[in-house]
Amino acid sequence: MTNQKSKKTAYWIVTGLLCFCMLGGVGQLFQLKQIVDGFRPLGYPTYFISIVGFWKVMAIIAILAPKFPLLKEWAYAGVFFVMIGASVSHIAVNDSAFHIIIPLVIASLAVCSWYLRPTDRRLIPLNSKN
Repeated sequence: MTNQKSKKTAYWIVTGLLCFCMLGGVGQLFQLKQIVDGFRPLGYPTYFISIVGFWKVMAIIAILAPKFPLLKEWAYAGVFFVMIGASVSHIAVNDSAFHIIIPLVIASLAVCSWYLRPTDRRLIPLNSKN
């Protein structure tokens, strides 16, 4: 029972960190000047920033909301792919190591949160015999 409780605690800590990191999506959604300036060297059109921001906010909601396990799977996958894409984009423009590593850390948080999620947040329960 203690192992299950510590796993659930670890899940909420990692998930909280992940969602905190993804809150940058709010600034992207509203195209804050600093964020738009940060995207400029990557060469993406300005409207792309709002699209990514919207889906980051939706991912936070999907991951934190109870139920909807299939939606959570998609949200985790979306976060993972967006963060890997962000890292590759920074590599493509020879950006600093910081800008390359941070999205990889966030992608890792998504994987850890996905792995640690409780049974009631899984698409297929861990102990399923199917």
